[in-house]
Amino acid sequence: MPMAHRWRRLARVLTLRGGALLSTLIALVMISELVRADDQLVPIQLEAQLFAKVLTYDRNFPERAGQLARVLLVMKKDHADSVRVASQMQSALRPIPPIGGIPHEEIVVAFDGAVALAELVKASGAAAVFFGPGFDDDVDGIKTALDGHDVLTAGSVPEYVPHGIVLGFDIVSGSPKLLVHLTQAKRQHVSLRADLLRLARVFE
Repeated sequence: MPMAHRWRRLARVLTLRGGALLSTLIALVMISELVRADDQLVPIQLEAQLFAKVLTYDRNFPERAGQLARVLLVMKKDHADSVRVASQMQSALRPIPPIGGIPHEEIVVAFDGAVALAELVKASGAAAVFFGPGFDDDVDGIKTALDGHDVLTAGSVPEYVPHGIVLGFDIVSGSPKLLVHLTQAKRQHVSLRADLLRLARVFE
């Protein structure tokens, strides 16, 4: 049986058993494995679905979001992949139904340094911030600048998470995994449910 078919079959079984989050993650990893040979990013539509789903597993998300969950999609103007991913993520998130019953809007913003981003997060009341590629050298500064802010950060690059981005996605030892920086999550007032953390590789 082809590997892709086995992933799809397992995803269907888990969906029937109520494992909607894990089945979405498996589908994400399945497709990422198929495209990784070409050094492409995980398909944005699946990444957007998983990102939106995980937001509902944050106990503090409803209070943080209020009547409208604002998501900042951060890009670098001089980085083509960064600009492309931010735009594609905006298009992929827009048609997703209200997240946890809360309407949402996505705003693409240009990165002008970690301190400026932290000020924008506070001023805009953003519930979440998403980073595509291009921020490898900025994550440590972003973590420091957002320390104490009430916001969930996520990135499409797995290596961001050990350095302080709260949420990411990867394959670990051949298995699909969420990546969570638990210490930084607490510093940013993100309280993820235990059933999600059981699916995650946790960094302290």
